[in-house]
Amino acid sequence: MRIHIASDHAGFDLKGAVIEHLREEGHDVIDHGAHSYDPDDDYPAFCLACGEAVVADAGSLGIVLGGSGNGEQIAANKVDGVRAALAWSIETARLARQHNNANVVALGGRMHDLGAGLAIIDAFLAEPFSGDERHVRRIAQLADYEMRIHDGVAPAGGPSGAPSITPAGA
Repeated sequence: MRIHIASDHAGFDLKGAVIEHLREEGHDVIDHGAHSYDPDDDYPAFCLACGEAVVADAGSLGIVLGGSGNGEQIAANKVDGVRAALAWSIETARLARQHNNANVVALGGRMHDLGAGLAIIDAFLAEPFSGDERHVRRIAQLADYEMRIHDGVAPAGGPSGAPSITPAGA
């Protein structure tokens, strides 16, 4: 499988170990940076490049790494067609694939030791999308929303006519 990967300085060491592991497992890994350690680098450019590559490369998956994985997930999700999930356990990684057909996993290099991080990534890569109708329907609602906002028309009442959700106190 082709896997696109990116990290900032906080995930840089983990990224090197992940790339080595994935190549040993027979995967084709494409590194979208950072290509050298820079404590002042910023994650958005690397994560956006990884997300764009995943969308352009049908059947591939992506991995974005940082300190917590939160910012990296947010950045990757700015790319149309990316469904990035922050995984903090094997179970969340599996569910991201099974239920959400996530195509990018975000992981925090400061949150896991190498063994746990590799186990989470391996679980994500090995798990297929369930294809269950309810999950397909939900993903279609999100894709519908993306299409509507990019055509300059905000969906009335939320995606696919679903009621809007207003935060408490708003």
